[in-house]
Amino acid sequence: MINAIVEGISMALNAEFGDAYTIYAESVEQGLHEPCFFVACISPTKRVFLGRRYLATHQMCVQYFPDSKDRKREECNEVAERLFSCLEYIEAAENLTMGTKMHAEMVDGVLNFFVNYDFFLRNSQETTSMGELSLSDGVSVKG
Repeated sequence: MINAIVEGISMALNAEFGDAYTIYAESVEQGLHEPCFFVACISPTKRVFLGRRYLATHQMCVQYFPDSKDRKREECNEVAERLFSCLEYIEAAENLTMGTKMHAEMVDGVLNFFVNYDFFLRNSQETTSMGELSLSDGVSVKG
């Protein structure tokens, strides 16, 4: 499901910013073409809920590397505003998923945009019945 979320974010970014911005999902050692985005899941969790349901939490980080050398902060602020709207809802595995806990930080001239995509999963594993169980209840009185 993590790959489906990364793909959904990439599609939303491409729809908002167009083909002039490169979108990376794998780390790049050399040859980073700015302006660009880097999308990664930094903290996936899955915890048991009621029944066969699980709450899956995916904290995502979208990094933006600006093109401008002298207006980095201004460019990153403009991109952050657009990210708040374009990542509010993404399509992941043919489901519309809402982004929550959105916030942005500037670190060393790079915009780090954090968003969570949380949803319930249902384990569709079939269970096998034990079979028949009979119970008899009797009371004996000694007198």
